[in-house]
Amino acid sequence: MPIGPVRPGPRNLVTDIAGVAVGNAEDMRLRSGVTVLLCERPAVAAVDVRGGAPGTSETDSLDPTCIAGRIEAVVLSGGSAFGLDAASGVRGWLAQRGRGLAFGGAIVPVVPAAILFDLTNGGDKAWGDTPPYRALAARACDAAAVDFALGNAGAGLGARAGQLKGGLGSASFVLAEGPCVGALVAANPWGSVVHPGTTGFYAWSLEQAGELGGQVPPTVPLDPTQHLDGKRAVPAGNTTIGIVATDAELTQVEARRLALMAHDGYARAIRPVHTPFDGDTIFALATGRVPLPEPRPLWLARLGTLAADCMARAIARGVYEAESIGPIESYRDFRARGG
Repeated sequence: MPIGPVRPGPRNLVTDIAGVAVGNAEDMRLRSGVTVLLCERPAVAAVDVRGGAPGTSETDSLDPTCIAGRIEAVVLSGGSAFGLDAASGVRGWLAQRGRGLAFGGAIVPVVPAAILFDLTNGGDKAWGDTPPYRALAARACDAAAVDFALGNAGAGLGARAGQLKGGLGSASFVLAEGPCVGALVAANPWGSVVHPGTTGFYAWSLEQAGELGGQVPPTVPLDPTQHLDGKRAVPAGNTTIGIVATDAELTQVEARRLALMAHDGYARAIRPVHTPFDGDTIFALATGRVPLPEPRPLWLARLGTLAADCMARAIARGVYEAESIGPIESYRDFRARGG
C-alpha cells in the first residue's frame, strides 16, 4: 500500500494521536516543572536509552521480556533525581481514579519516567526535605488536555539547549491512510541545536508549515569541531527526554523498534548527541486504535522514519517556542540580534 500524503496533524502536537492527553505544571520561582502524558486506556510501551547519564524510573518493566508491557502514563520532569518523585504523584493520581493494574484489591498504575538536569539554572531549589515534583505532577494530571503549551512549559521551563534556552516541544504527522505518529520532548541537550555561524536549526530542512519561523538552508559550511570544546561538560548535567506515540496496533517489540528509530531525530536536531553528559531517553507508546497494515515490517519502518522526523521537529520547536529567562537567551532573541 502506498503511504500517501503526509502532513502535520490539526494541532501539530502529540495529542493528534487519539487517546492521549498532556498536562504541564511548572513553578517560575523554581525554574522547573513536570510534563505528564496520560493514556486514555493502557498503551503498549517500550523505551530506548542512548545517553551516558540517564535518570529514569520503571524502564526495566518495559523490557519485552518483562510482564508489564502496558502503561497508564509517562512522566518527563525537571529536577534531576528529585524529579523522579513526579512519577509517584502520577501513580497516586491514577490510583485514586481506579486506573492501573489490579492485584487483588490493589491498583498499581505503571508510570515510567525520565528526568533532566535543571538544578543550576538560577531557580530557587532550596526545597529542604520536600521536593515539589510530586505535587507538580498531580497538578499536571489535573491540567491534562489535547491542547497544551510549548516552550517554557512543564519539564521545558528549566531546560537549556547548548547555550540557548531549551524547552518543551511537540509535533505530529498524519497520514492519508494508515496510522499516525507524534512526538513530545523536553530539550535540554549539552550539544547545540543551531548550525554554527548561522541562526538556523540543524533540523531546518524538516520544518512544516512555518512551525520554526521560516528556516533557510545554512550558508556556512559545517565545522565538525565547533561543538567539541568541552563547555559545560558536567556529567549528568544535561539530557533530552522524549516520547513518540502512535495510534497503530504494535507489539512491544515493535514499539521498541519505534523508540530506537526515533533517536535518529535527536541526531538530526542536536550536535553532538548521546554524549557522556546527556541521559537521552525516548519512550514509545502505541494506543492500538489502528491496525498496522501489511507488510508490517515495511509499515513499521515508515512509522519509525516519520517518528524520527517528528522528534527532530519537536526538539527544534521546543527551542523555538521558548522565551529568555534571565541570562539564558531564547532562540528568537538570538535570531533577532543576528546570532
